Amino acid sequence: MTYDRIRPQPIDFSLLLCTAVLVSFGLAAIYSACNGVGIMTNFHKQLIWLGISLVAMVVVMFLPYRFFQDWAYTLYGLSLLALVAVLIIGRKVSGSLSWFQVAGASIQPSEFAKLTTIMALARYLSHRETNIRSLKGFAIAIGIVLLPLALIMLQPDTGTALTYLTFIVPMIVLAGFEFYYVVILALPVAFALVGFIDLYILAFATGLMFLVLLSMRRQLWLSFASLGAGITAGIMTNLYAAKVLKPHQLKRIQTFLDPMLDPQGAGYNALQAKVAIGSGGLFGKGFLQGTQTQLRFIPAQWTDFIFCVIGEEFGFVGCAVVLLTFFILIARFLALANSIKNKFTVLVLVGIASLFLGHVIINVGMTIGLMPVIGIPLPFLSYGGSSLFANFIAIGLALNVYRNRRDLSFS
Repeated sequence: MTYDRIRPQPIDFSLLLCTAVLVSFGLAAIYSACNGVGIMTNFHKQLIWLGISLVAMVVVMFLPYRFFQDWAYTLYGLSLLALVAVLIIGRKVSGSLSWFQVAGASIQPSEFAKLTTIMALARYLSHRETNIRSLKGFAIAIGIVLLPLALIMLQPDTGTALTYLTFIVPMIVLAGFEFYYVVILALPVAFALVGFIDLYILAFATGLMFLVLLSMRRQLWLSFASLGAGITAGIMTNLYAAKVLKPHQLKRIQTFLDPMLDPQGAGYNALQAKVAIGSGGLFGKGFLQGTQTQLRFIPAQWTDFIFCVIGEEFGFVGCAVVLLTFFILIARFLALANSIKNKFTVLVLVGIASLFLGHVIINVGMTIGLMPVIGIPLPFLSYGGSSLFANFIAIGLALNVYRNRRDLSFS
């Protein structure tokens, strides 16, 4: 997929069309979910946030394209201050101290910090004096991401924190860090997470990674050392999971493996989501006709479980349209990145594309039972003003790059 260089257009209408399709599905699903509860307040709030987000997108689109590079560190610093402030004066919702309450609106700074972290990381990696292959360069790059991630974990908001890991690997690899060393460094961490889930899965992962490391034919001593560290970490976390995790987090993992362990508690949403999506069939039950949605079987279905509303009322076809639209949107980001030479901008676009992809995989995966329920919104679809606003800022950034792609192609 390439951009037309013969008759350049000032606006990438394919990006706008994809965004419009996703937002339309989201508004329909939120309306249906709110209708089932009998309270339309959240739908009306989403409409207001949509209007604000559209204005923000247009403003970002017409800013000088160097604005984000020049102000990347400043915006990142402000987002860190906001993450600190929310721990002090924020409002606690569902056990997480993640929101500011401003004039009746809830604002979640961690959603904006995702974009500022991507920009700060891109600014650092694109600097001509940065050597990502050195220990210092790698440590600083990782630190840029881990600092906001740690502040978010203090809220605590594990789901949002995990999304920060979706863009760091593509960005540092694109900047020149060898993928082999990413595998070596990530393997112990990944095995530690697998250990929380199940030792049988850990054994399977060990065999799989043994074959992968052999196929890479790199430093075998380092490969086996990393594998050994990973196995040890996995076993240790499995043995001490009950002491490390909070009870509700441990129960989420257990019910992910077997929702029937607690069908009326931690496993309830996952089971009902599967029922909703499965009952939709090929074309769905029709708008406002979903029984799971209208009879309130899934609480707050307009947020993290919005995809099951689409599955039930619009069926397999509706789900396929949404996922295909996400694929096209992400592909357009990558195609735009491939058409320019400005390293900062390329890294930002790839980072945002990776962030979107991570959100889709995790959210849809937890909805259909392939991943634990960790509370991550589906971009442009789930209810949430901060998330919607940040997503439209990302689209505005891409539109800004598209407008200036000729200049950026010679940077």
